This record gives sequence, structure tokens and C-alpha cells, in this order.
Amino acid sequence: MSIPPRAPGGFPVVGIIGGGQLARMCAGPAAELGITLAVLAEAEDSSAALVAPFAPVGEASDVETVREFARHCDVVTFDHEHVPAPVIEALLADGVAVHPGPAALLHAQDKIVMREALTAAGVPCPPWATASDEGEVLAFAEQVGWPVVVKTPRGGYDGKGVLVADGIDDVREWLAAAAERGDRLLLEARVPFVRELAVLLARSPSGQAAVWPVVETVQTDGICTEVIAPAPDLDPRTAASATAIGLDIAAALDVTGVMAVELFQLADGSVVVNELAMRPHNSGHWSMDGAVTGQFEQHLRAVLDLPLGSPRPRAEWTVMGNVLGGEPTDLYPTYRHLMARDPELKVHLYGKGVRPGRKIGHVNVSGSDLADLRERARHAADYIQGVISE
Repeated sequence: MSIPPRAPGGFPVVGIIGGGQLARMCAGPAAELGITLAVLAEAEDSSAALVAPFAPVGEASDVETVREFARHCDVVTFDHEHVPAPVIEALLADGVAVHPGPAALLHAQDKIVMREALTAAGVPCPPWATASDEGEVLAFAEQVGWPVVVKTPRGGYDGKGVLVADGIDDVREWLAAAAERGDRLLLEARVPFVRELAVLLARSPSGQAAVWPVVETVQTDGICTEVIAPAPDLDPRTAASATAIGLDIAAALDVTGVMAVELFQLADGSVVVNELAMRPHNSGHWSMDGAVTGQFEQHLRAVLDLPLGSPRPRAEWTVMGNVLGGEPTDLYPTYRHLMARDPELKVHLYGKGVRPGRKIGHVNVSGSDLADLRERARHAADYIQGVISE
């Protein structure tokens, strides 16, 4: 493996394990900060490998490959949470600065560990339990009622690894698969929420923290399709409570870098925690264009222990629309139409192969008329996906 180029003037090299779109979107801010971005990519044509100045190919699960990659980096961080703990421990043993550390990252890797830690810290969560057999599932359902939300502890995202079970028959196949893995299932009560919110924050190793405004996230078939920043008509008390919960979690788990806390808002205005992500997150993509400091620049600042930037919004509203893959695979020509129709629109595509339903990009638009912004973001996302043709 070759050595990443280092900019003159003492600027550091930040290594990212994983070559997905989150690593890709760090490339621009890294260049603006003057640092070198190195990416350990899954393939030569991985999303981040297409834009990073140094992107060797290697497996995140291969200890020696990761150690060699990290040897020339000043700090290592992650595009995803699926790096095995022994790999991270090996980096720490080598004296590599790793953010977030393995103790914090485990709470995003394992949902049962996350629920145990949050409950112990007094953070509001849905009623939950673990199960490895039908009797434990039935006992939990007796307490909270059907349907029950069933989750695999590891590996789920965008609705994968989540089952809404109406009865025990729905759970039997999942129990059998968990038994084969030597695993348990996480059971949660189905929360009667009125909408989903997210708190995005950054925390540095020295303990400085910065929080963006609480946003509303809109899900379609388990995939986030829209984010509204800030969340409309949010009671200031709810916003303050959600923000405090995010900061409390970051401190309790010693999180470094960007963290997202996904929340359910209940009818009485209270919130409970749904999921955590120890990395830049879909709910923060709006900040690239809608905040003074976007989440990718902030993540780089945080892991380098630089002073954090202002998370202040640049406009009254910013709407992010996720672009999902559709039938069209030739995406570049769509730029001409969208640029002509809406010069204020910002389009971010990820350099990924198109598959129906796959996240391939997002759009941002900011201004003072929320209804208009939502329509413009939806139009752009639908146009790129091929849902509409004009």
C-alpha cells in the first residue's frame, strides 16, 4: 500500500474506513480545510474512491490491511459502523487516534447494547426487551400489546432488520435465524408517535459540542425521503428536551465526531429515542447548504479536535429530499433541466450505480416559503428518479 500525499505546512491526514457517500461528502470540506483525505475503499469505483486523493482498496474487516492504511494517518474515522471491534482495538494498540472510539461505536453497532446504556442513563426509550424464544416474545407482547417491533441487533438500516409483527407467527422465522447466529432479538413496543425528529450534534475529544437545530424527518417504506430544518411548529420545550437528550447521550457514551439521535415525538410533546448513528447522517445532509458549518466539515473538525464551527442555519428553512434510484441510469442530463428550472437548488449525487430504491443522492433548497421549498425538493428528487418527466 502506498503512502497518502501530505500537504505542506503541517496539515494532517484524516483516514476514513469505508468508501461510501458519507466519506465522499467529506472530500470537499477536507480540501477547503487544507487537509488530506485518505479513504480505505471497498472497490476502485466506490463512491468516495472516485473523488478522494488517496483511496486504496481493502477490507475493513482485515486487521493488517487497516493497520497499514492507518499507519500514515493522523486520525481515523468511519464511513459506517460495521468495522469489527478487534480491528479498532488493534489501531488503538498501535497508538492511532480513532474517533469515535470502540466503546462509543459499539452503541451504534449493537441495538441491544444501545438500549441497555440509554436505559441505564435515564434516557427515554420505548418499552423494550430481548428474546430468543417464543415464550419471551409472547410475554413481552402480553405487557405492551401487538403489534411488536422486532429488530436484529446488528446490521439493520433503512428499514432493513426491522419487522412489525402482528402475532407470534410473524416472528418464528426471525427467531430461527437469530438462533442460527447465536443471537437474540430486540423487541420494542410500537410507539404511537406523531412524527419523527432528529438531533444532530458534534463533539470533540476535548469535550466541545455543537448542535444543529432539531429537524423533522419523513420516512417512506422505512427510508428517509425528506428532512425539514428546523422541524416545523416544534414547541421550544420539546426542542430543548430533544437537544438536551442528544448532548447527554454524547457525554455519557463519550462520543467524538458527529452523532445523530433519531427520535419519536409523542402526542404530549415528549420524545423517546429510536436509533443512534455515530457518524454523519442522512438527517444532517441539509446542513451542507443550509448551515454555516455543514456536518461533514464539522465531523472533520471534531475528529481532529479543532474548534467546532457554527451550526447556525443560513436561511429560515432548508428542505432536503433524498434521491432514490429509478429506471433512468443516465443521470447527468437531468442537471440541465433542474439548473434551468431552479437555479437555487443544490444537487448532490453520490457516484453510485443506480438501482431502484437505492439512495443515489439528495437535493437541498433553502428559503422562507416552506410549502414552496418542499414542492421544489420533491420535484427535483422525482425528476432525477424518473417519476416525472418535466
